[in-house]
Amino acid sequence: MNTEPMDCRDLVELVTAYLEGALDPETRARFDLHLLECDGCENYLQQFHVTLENLGRIRDEDVEPAFRRRLMEAFRDWR
Repeated sequence: MNTEPMDCRDLVELVTAYLEGALDPETRARFDLHLLECDGCENYLQQFHVTLENLGRIRDEDVEPAFRRRLMEAFRDWR
């Protein structure tokens, strides 16, 4: 059982899993506790959530092929 407080870097790495509901209960509790203590990460989470909502509204045909290629290239090795 990991009871160490979560730091901002850990939270950023887990934000997608958090929004998808994919964190185990222990990690979720550490994530939630960090959000209660860190206004910066709470703001980050809200911005990330809004960004995902807005991106979900974009249709494939609305994105120019050249721009799509550049995006895919930029994020190819991103982890």
